[in-house]
Amino acid sequence: MSGDIVIKAFKHFNLICKHRWEVFKLCCRAGIPFRGLVHDLSKYSPTEFFESAKYYNGNISPITIIREREGYSEAWLHHKGRNKHHAEYWYDPAANESTPIIPYKYTVEMICDNLAANITYNKKKWNKNLQIIYWNERKKEILMNQKNIDMLTEVYTQISKVGIEKTIKKSNLKKLYHKYCE
Repeated sequence: MSGDIVIKAFKHFNLICKHRWEVFKLCCRAGIPFRGLVHDLSKYSPTEFFESAKYYNGNISPITIIREREGYSEAWLHHKGRNKHHAEYWYDPAANESTPIIPYKYTVEMICDNLAANITYNKKKWNKNLQIIYWNERKKEILMNQKNIDMLTEVYTQISKVGIEKTIKKSNLKKLYHKYCE
């Protein structure tokens, strides 16, 4: 049993590193390399790492598994409270604007994160249409400013039509942020 957790821990560590590498490459393309460099460092913290390693299976996020089993994830609560590229970080039901517009650099990091997660988990099955399919299902339940939702929808639609190389560029992302969020 203890050998199984050690193997899961190594595999989870490898998955985090692969995901962060994908995010870094996309953030560099998007003109925000520093955000890619510091992306998801909290995943190495004991609170996030050990719970995620315990529920690692390589096909879906361990956080999804623990939520289904326990009803919540301590790792997720820790993660979303420390990482501004998550819409949940910005949600405050007691504020005048419960879902403010997320600043540009975090919106772009969110795009890179979501895209990298899709690439990392789908591996060779990934294609340019998967992100918009996933997003169209998820956006109905996410608590985020509609302007940010509209921008992400446009970005993922562009990816499905012309691919990552033509979509994830600083000039294009700045133009879309200006169009939808400013």
